[in-house]
Amino acid sequence: MSAQVRLRLLPSARCLFDEPIQVKVAGLRSKQVVTMRASSTDERGLVFNSSASYRADDRGEIDLKRDAALSGSYVGVEPMGLLRSLKADVLHKYFYKNRALEPFMVKLSVHDEEGRKLAEATNERRLIGDGVSRVPVKKGNIQGVLFIPPGEGPFPAVLDLCTFMSEKRASLLANKGFMVLALPVFIDKPNFERMNLDDFEEAVRFLQNQPKASSKGVGVISQSKGCDIALSLAAFVQGIAAVVWINGCSSNVAIPLYYKNRQILSPLMFNLRKVLPTESGAKLVKYVLEDPLAEKNQGSVIPIERADGHFLFVASEDDLNWDSKGYLDHMVERLKRHGKKNFESVTYPAAGHLLEPPYGPHCASALHWLLRFPVVWGGEPKAHAAAELHLWKKMRDFLLAHLSCSAAHTQSKL
Repeated sequence: MSAQVRLRLLPSARCLFDEPIQVKVAGLRSKQVVTMRASSTDERGLVFNSSASYRADDRGEIDLKRDAALSGSYVGVEPMGLLRSLKADVLHKYFYKNRALEPFMVKLSVHDEEGRKLAEATNERRLIGDGVSRVPVKKGNIQGVLFIPPGEGPFPAVLDLCTFMSEKRASLLANKGFMVLALPVFIDKPNFERMNLDDFEEAVRFLQNQPKASSKGVGVISQSKGCDIALSLAAFVQGIAAVVWINGCSSNVAIPLYYKNRQILSPLMFNLRKVLPTESGAKLVKYVLEDPLAEKNQGSVIPIERADGHFLFVASEDDLNWDSKGYLDHMVERLKRHGKKNFESVTYPAAGHLLEPPYGPHCASALHWLLRFPVVWGGEPKAHAAAELHLWKKMRDFLLAHLSCSAAHTQSKL
C-alpha cells in the first residue's frame, strides 16, 4: 500500500447500521482514476463485493458525498453506494445479517488502475447500541428476542413480526428508544394446517406486562406474510394501538387462521400456473395469489374496519413478489367505505418488495421462503435505497405519534 494515500471514514469507522458514513480519499495524484472496492461476508459465510471507479480532483482527493462514480457497480453520486450495491458472485442471494450482537463489517479499499491496493479501512456497523439490553424470550408459545433501551423508561412497546427470525430491525429501533420484541411468524418449517392468532396475542400481552413499557397500547411492525397477522391482531385483539404494514396482503395468506380454537379466516391460496420465468432464472410470482375480492375468497379478507388502532400502509409499486399497491388500495377503499379515518399510506414508485432498514445491500432476487425457488423482488436499486431511508424515519414518527399512554382493555374483541 501507498504511505501517501489515506482512506478515511467519517465521522468514525465505527457506527450504527442505520447511520451513514462519509468516505474520503486523499494523497492521490491530481485527476488520478482509482477503483473503490467494498467487501463483506454475511452470517452464512457468503462474500459480497462491490466496486466503483472515481477520478480525483485537482488536489488528489475523492469524496463519495460529492463525487460521481464513473463506472462499476453504480454510477453517479451515491455516498453509500458501495454498501447498497454489495452483491454475491452467485445469483439470487440475500445478505443475511440478522444477529444483533455481530456487527456488519465492511472492508473498503482503494486500488490504482493496475489493481494495486493503495489504502484500506474497515467500517464496523453495529446493530445494537451501547446500553441496549438483548433478552432471549422462551415463554409459553413465544420464541423471540426482546430489546430494551438503556435507562428507566418508560418506552413505547413494539412487536416486530418477521417472516423468519431477524433481530436487525428490532435492535435498531431499540437504539432509537423503543422496547421491541422480535418475533418470527415461522420458527421452523411452516405448518400449513393452521396458524393460531392466540400465539401472537400472547406476545402482545407479554409486551404489555413489561415494567418499562410506556403504554398498554402496542405497536406492530410487519412485512410480507407478517402483514396479515398484524392486520388480524388489530381486528380481533384488544390493545393494538398502531400497525405498520409493509408490502403485504389484505387477506390471510396460505394458512387457515384460528383464534380461540375456531377458524376465523380462510386462506387466500396460490395459483402456481401464473408463475412466470425471467431471464435471470428467478421466477416472477407477483400475480400467483388468487383475487381477494372474488366472492369465493371473501372469507380470507381481514375485517380491518374492526380495528381501533391506527394503520400505516406502505407499498412499493415495483414489488414483484405480490401486488402490494393493489392490496393497499383495497384496504383504503374498505376503510373509507366503513367511514374509518384511522389510516395513512405511503407508496414508493420504484422500490421493491424487501424494504429494510437503510444502508444494507439491495437484494434483487433470492430464494422464496414458501415456494422454494428463487423469485425476483423488484426495485430500482438507487430508488429502493432512498425509499428505505425515507420509510425508516416515517415509521418511527408514526409509532411515536400513536403509542401514547392511554389505557387499553385486555379482553379479546371476539
